[in-house]
Formats: sequence, C-alpha cells, structure tokens
Amino acid sequence: MAAADVDVVVVGAGPTGLTLACSLRLHGLSVRVLDRATGPATTSRANFLHARGSEVLGRIGALGTLPDESLRAMRITNYLGDRPVMTLEFGDPGIGTAAPPMVVSQARVEAALRARLADLGVVPEWGSAVRGVRQEDDTAVAQLDDGAEIRGQWVVGCDGSSSVTRQQAGIGFPGVKLSERFLLADVHLDWDVDRGGTSGWIHPDGIVGAMPMPDPAGGDNLWRLFIYDPTLGEKPSDSEILGRVKQIVPHRTGRTVAIGDAEWLSVFTVRRRLADTYRNGRILIAGDAAHVHAPFGGQGMLTGIGDAENLAFKLALVVRNLASDKLIDTYEAERRPLATDVLRGTSAVTRVNVARNPIGRFLRDHVATRLFGLASIQRWTTYTASQLWVSYHNGPLGGRGRKPRAGDRIEDLCCTRADGSETRLHRELGGRWVLLLPGGVEGSEPARRHLGVFVAPLHHDGAEVMLIRPDAHLAWRGRPGDIDGLDRWLTTALRSGMAR
Repeated sequence: MAAADVDVVVVGAGPTGLTLACSLRLHGLSVRVLDRATGPATTSRANFLHARGSEVLGRIGALGTLPDESLRAMRITNYLGDRPVMTLEFGDPGIGTAAPPMVVSQARVEAALRARLADLGVVPEWGSAVRGVRQEDDTAVAQLDDGAEIRGQWVVGCDGSSSVTRQQAGIGFPGVKLSERFLLADVHLDWDVDRGGTSGWIHPDGIVGAMPMPDPAGGDNLWRLFIYDPTLGEKPSDSEILGRVKQIVPHRTGRTVAIGDAEWLSVFTVRRRLADTYRNGRILIAGDAAHVHAPFGGQGMLTGIGDAENLAFKLALVVRNLASDKLIDTYEAERRPLATDVLRGTSAVTRVNVARNPIGRFLRDHVATRLFGLASIQRWTTYTASQLWVSYHNGPLGGRGRKPRAGDRIEDLCCTRADGSETRLHRELGGRWVLLLPGGVEGSEPARRHLGVFVAPLHHDGAEVMLIRPDAHLAWRGRPGDIDGLDRWLTTALRSGMAR
C-alpha cells in the first residue's frame, strides 16, 4: 500500500476543522485542510462565542484581535408587547478565566483561525470537494471530485451536518425535528432598541429576537434577527424573506422601525442530531458532522471547537507512536456524552421558545420569565452557557475523590518558568502538556520519557505535582517524588486509553 502523504487530512475549513488543524500543527503534525467551497465564508449563522471557546482560541494562539472586534452584549431582555418581563445578565463565570465571551460572527472567528493556521504553514485548499473516503491497511484516503487522492494516517470529517466523510464512513446520524421554519437576517435597522444586549419579543404568532452585530463597515445599526415564521415556502427568495421581515418586525415588536439593506438572509428549521459513533477505523468526525444543535444558547460552534482541541493532542500522540490508537477512543468517550447534554439543553430551550399550546405558552410567558429573573438562575445560566464546567472525570481517563479530579478543567493559574519569569498556565498549553511542580521541586523525567518534547515543566504555589493535558484538563496528580505513580499513569493511559 502507498504511504501516507500527510499525517492528518482535515475535511472542512470551518471553526472545527481550522481549530483541529492549528492544534495538530502545534503538536508537530503535517496537515492538509480540504474544503469544497471556492473560498472563505463571509456570512454565518453562529454569532456568539462563549468563554470556553475563547479559551481554546487563546491556547492555540488564534484569538488575535477578536476581543477588540466583538461586542459585549451580555444581556437578554424579553418583552411581552412593549413591557419588559425578563432580563437575563451574562456575567463573569467566576471560575478562573480571563477569556471573554464575545458577540462575533463565525466568519470572523474563521478568519482569525485561518491567520493562525497560515502562521503555522498551512492554507486551506479551497475548491477541493471530497466525494469519497476509504480505508486501507494503515491509511485513510480522501478522493476528490477531480479524481485526485490524498492519503493520510487519519482523515477527520469536519464537513458539517451533511458530512460526506460521515456518510462514506457508514456512520448513522439519527435526529428529530424540533421546530418549523425560522427566518434569519443580518440587516441594518433604525429603531430605538438598546445595543447593549439581545432583545426578544414574545408574541402569539411566534418569537422575534434581535442581537446587535459588529459592523465591518464601522456602522452601529447592524442587527441579527431571528424570527419564527413557518408560512414561507420551502426555498424562499431573498426578496420574499426580506418582505416577511418588514411585515413581522413592527407587528410583533410594536416598535417603529426603518428596515434598510440586508447583509445576509436565510431560513432554517431546528433539528437535533447525534452521530451513532465518532469513529470508524482511521476515519473520525467532529463538530456539526457529529452533532447538530438548536442555535439557541450559542453552543454549536463552541462544542465543535472543543471537539477539535480534545482530538488533536490524542491524534498527535498516536501519530508520533507515543500511544496506542486505543487512546483515540477516549475522544468519543469524553466528547459524545457532552454533546448529548448540550443537545438536551438546547432542545429544551427551543421547545420553550416555540411553544404554541396554552400550557407551554403560560410556562414560557409567566413561569420562565420569573425564574430567569432570579440572580441564582442568572449565575447558573452564565456558568452553563460558558462550558467552563465541562469535566471528563467520568470518562476512561478520569478519576474520583476530592477535586480537582482527573478529567476536571484546571483554571488559568499563575505559574513560573524555569528561568523565573511569570506566565499563565493556559498560555503554555495548546501545543503541549504542562507538568506543574511545587516551588523548589524538580523532576520531569517520566513525563518527558512518555510525551517527548511536548511537555513543559512549570512551578506553581500548590503542594502537589499535577500533569495538565493540552486542553487544560487534569491528567494526574500526586505527591512530589511520586515518580513511579506518574510513570504508571502515563503507561496505562497511553497504552490502553484507560487511567485505571
């Protein structure tokens, strides 16, 4: 059989594929990124990145100027008629992160990731449509529309909900429909609505939501509208969508509004889908190819970016022959349960938002509005949406006992390098592991023996030694001098994909 052309072939140049490619390059792997589109997207449905996503981009050096370009519209106000009935404030998650949640378009996130990937020596190959994927003994082959074939040790499909990679791998993608059609419009509006947050109007005919959007042209009147409207045909034209927007917005909001030019118009139906498995041999899937979420809550892009970071360091260890490919199975074991939880939450929010029967509308309009006005519920909502709570302690690499447990996220601690300079933990991750040592303690030999040069020793104020994964989750902790314990953990985890 022919040798692999590249370590990993990534199919899809969206946020998931680009995050994966950046992470793999930081771990020293060769990558090719293929996308059927003729060039980068300029519009996008996703327009919110919570703190966990900002953390990931920060770790791989791709955050760039996004914090300066984004808005901080961290408030949602819902109205019944012209009366505000609920205000939800997204505050500081309060669990050791400096990463900001951002109102920013997916297109801008992708641009920042492409810039970082270019720094790492890779440019997406546009107009490279993958029509088939097959496996050979020690490679996976991506077949392009033009007849070319690209061999990788692994192929990862990050090619969206209609993923060719997933279909070619024979992976099922069951799901259910959660709503009728919504209209989406990025449109210039002249109206008296606060741009310090998102506004929503509860109406018997369906909800209307309006989120302020950063305007690349420098204006301050660009808004993202999402409108429940099942009346249009299957494939409405842009003029039909804009016509409905002009009819519905003043009617349901009760506001006087001048609706200007639209930057982007689309329709969508909310569906929930989850792949039966994330792996078939040397073919893997991630992001929307593996799970499709309702858009409410901004969890789809966030979850895909997390998939990519989790998978990258495991692939890197296997490709460098530092771990068996059983370690790859921990990717699904850790990430698929999270996708299940996120799908459950976003589905519940969707059902509340589109409630049409009297009981559902009463719960939405009266009970939910009171509950979400409570400070404790608002803190819980911020925490839940951030995904900073994500833990893998119940997974095969996890642990029990007192916190932090193996698999728990470790906050962005202040640390000290060997030369005495100060740094932050998350800044040192992304492309490598970190061995946190108490001050004055040395000894990183077991970690270097198992992980090679992709591990950095740092000192911290704690009393224990902690091995931190590249995705900022705890791998192992123990007493200073417990070299045998660290060696046993690494041997077991890397060979068997199990921590115990």
